[in-house]
Amino acid sequence: MKRLGCLFTLLVLFGLGGLAWRATTDIHRARALFGPPAAGLGFLTTWRLSRTLATSEKALLTPNPATAGAAIHIAAGENAARIAQHLQRAGLIPDAAAFLAYVRYKGWDTDLQAGTFRLGEPLTPVALAARLRETPPRDAVLVVLPGWRREEIAAAVPSSGLAFTPQQFLKATARAANTALPIAAPADASLEGFLAPGTYTLPRTAPPAAAVAAMLQRAAQWLTPEWQQAVRAKGLTPYQALILASIVQRETRHTDEMPHIAAVYLNRLRRAMPLEADPTVQYALGKPGRWWPAPLSAADLDAASPYNTYRHAGLPPAPIANPSLPALQAVAHAPSTNDLFFRAACDGSGRHVFSRTFQQHLQNACP
Repeated sequence: MKRLGCLFTLLVLFGLGGLAWRATTDIHRARALFGPPAAGLGFLTTWRLSRTLATSEKALLTPNPATAGAAIHIAAGENAARIAQHLQRAGLIPDAAAFLAYVRYKGWDTDLQAGTFRLGEPLTPVALAARLRETPPRDAVLVVLPGWRREEIAAAVPSSGLAFTPQQFLKATARAANTALPIAAPADASLEGFLAPGTYTLPRTAPPAAAVAAMLQRAAQWLTPEWQQAVRAKGLTPYQALILASIVQRETRHTDEMPHIAAVYLNRLRRAMPLEADPTVQYALGKPGRWWPAPLSAADLDAASPYNTYRHAGLPPAPIANPSLPALQAVAHAPSTNDLFFRAACDGSGRHVFSRTFQQHLQNACP
């Protein structure tokens, strides 16, 4: 019996020694990878967290491309466990448990800040945790690209850091009535066309009206009396010119082509020819996630919509997008030309070839 007792004692000591060795190894490994643990964790807690970190090296130290351009909103009072789960569901971290172990290991689990964070590059979960400890900026930055429609601007609101929702933005821009606009627009029209592209820096708590006012102010700087006089000389009202500029904007990404494209459309309008502009059909058929469907089928070109310029002569009833200053100037200063047609060049450049006759237009088709 005495021998058995001694053997049991040796086994216990050997087991404890093995555990102590494993604990020491895990703690040293975590320290080497992630730095020292927070003070006051206690040995067992430090070991438990270190063990998780030591086995999660790849999950915690690999940059995640999904964080590039992402926006993260952390609600006031949201704890670290819920934040970790939210980040994993959003695809921004691969392992919520590993992330939570890391922030607890560092003592950061009570330091994660409430607010909206806009990320600019791929981040590892470790770098993301450090980013979420920073105080979010007081200002938000909303970027509106040329040729976006209202719905695309609304979709960019969450990643801007602004507190209002896409639905609130759409409601604020739904009607031109009772809105001070730089040029006259139908009362039942939306603010499509007046939401000038550009970068807008606003307080994060700014209401939708503040963002709209900033866009309208920029639009007013572009739709000057001189511009209005120039488009009237082309036979257009300012609102018609705004509509045409929105089409020109969607037709090409090359600003130097815009005046020539505008001239073609002006020629077709003067001859009462249908514009046959694909972007107007895309606008009519656009849906969430596919606002500008392409390529268009023959059935698409026959879509029953007042915006379909294949079926209806003249301009559509309202702008189809929000044009840039170059597109607006292209309409006002379109050159004199006899061209009535254009189509995409066959070299993949995104540029266009122009022609005066339909026969030439057919000859310009890609093989």
